[in-house]
Amino acid sequence: MRLNLGCGFDKKAGWVNVDKMPQSAPDQVVDLEATPWPWADNSVREVEMRHVLEHLGASTDTYLAIIKELWRVCEPGAQVRIVVPHPRHDHYLNDPTHVRPITVQGLEMFSQKRNHEWQKSGKPNTPLGLYLDVDFEIVSFDVLPDEPWRGRLQRGEMQGSELQEAMRMYANVIMETTIVMRAVKADT
Repeated sequence: MRLNLGCGFDKKAGWVNVDKMPQSAPDQVVDLEATPWPWADNSVREVEMRHVLEHLGASTDTYLAIIKELWRVCEPGAQVRIVVPHPRHDHYLNDPTHVRPITVQGLEMFSQKRNHEWQKSGKPNTPLGLYLDVDFEIVSFDVLPDEPWRGRLQRGEMQGSELQEAMRMYANVIMETTIVMRAVKADT
């Protein structure tokens, strides 16, 4: 099964399109903040969450329950693709329904491999993968620069390192981030 979670009006053929709002006519009406989710353990091979996760889990307990459910329903090796607005962009800041910034570094806390590396090196990062008994590996991430940064980069007027520096210094440089994770589980 492939889940398009929080699909809104963006339906994907061959996927189970899921949303809380019946007005968007999803295949399944599901409140993702209400756990457990209605899908079986290890039943999902691919998940898409496009501009969804930043709307969920205003309370830490709810957010962590969502991550646990996401891991529970994923089959071993399942791919989870998350697209979110960058938390330092007006698109994130202006929407009153955005409750939580989603970053690569924040999702990395659900990687048990990284948790063990941090423990070994004495880093104080919270080992959420170990605490929650979930394990997601970050496979890739990409950022979409906003204008005028994207045009400058495409025209060769700036290098990637200069874009990274601008990302650290200024708001509205990056519009959105795409993060791909893999569910790390023993084959069942």
